[in-house]
Amino acid sequence: MQDFANKVALVTGGSRGIGRAIALELSRRGAHVVISYAGNEAAATETVKAIVDAGGKAKAIRFDVADSEACSQAIDDVVKEFGHLDVLVNNAGVAIDGLLMRFKDADWDKTLDTNLKGAFMLMRAVARPMMKQKGGAIVNVSSIVGEMGNGGQAAYSASKAGLLGLTKSVARELASRNIRVNAVTPGFITTDMTAALSPELKEKMSAAIPLSRIGNAEEVASAVAFLASDAASYITGEVLKVNGGMYM
Repeated sequence: MQDFANKVALVTGGSRGIGRAIALELSRRGAHVVISYAGNEAAATETVKAIVDAGGKAKAIRFDVADSEACSQAIDDVVKEFGHLDVLVNNAGVAIDGLLMRFKDADWDKTLDTNLKGAFMLMRAVARPMMKQKGGAIVNVSSIVGEMGNGGQAAYSASKAGLLGLTKSVARELASRNIRVNAVTPGFITTDMTAALSPELKEKMSAAIPLSRIGNAEEVASAVAFLASDAASYITGEVLKVNGGMYM
């Protein structure tokens, strides 16, 4: 399956977890993948190596998605190097948990700046080159808690809910230029963060999922790849739930 042959994809937060799985999947389908990372150079290097060892093409770039100038520069650099940018996956994010009455202003700002403002700035930056090439696909990685909420995650839930509204608005703005904008909302997925949870808590969470199991990053990656591919050429402004039926 080479439905991304000759295409360039930028995956933010692509060094670990869901982002890494997305980068690997897009590469497997033929894309030249650029992954961004904020600080873990070793993980980014390992992900690039995994892609190259599998016969793909990849590179890693470091920048803070909460930095407007850095976002614009990253998009400019990718377009300058490759001549085009066909797919943007806004996956980078932070999750700072805490009860409302104890939540710090700085943590609220960091969460919203990274998860929501960062996606906005990257979409704004990529809009011009995609409009010039008369096409492109953007996929935003939101979360099930952006749809249903979650106690102790007010900031994270708000940022992910905002990302859904942003997705639909930008989809309307860019549709006439053949640029599609969609989102996925992963549910309980096996990642580095969930791996630290106790077996008892994992069992309790699985019992609340109709499919009776925790999802994996590769299943989210497949959904993202579909929305970014030509197979979804008539789909825009859509939110695809990848949660095992946990929230319908």
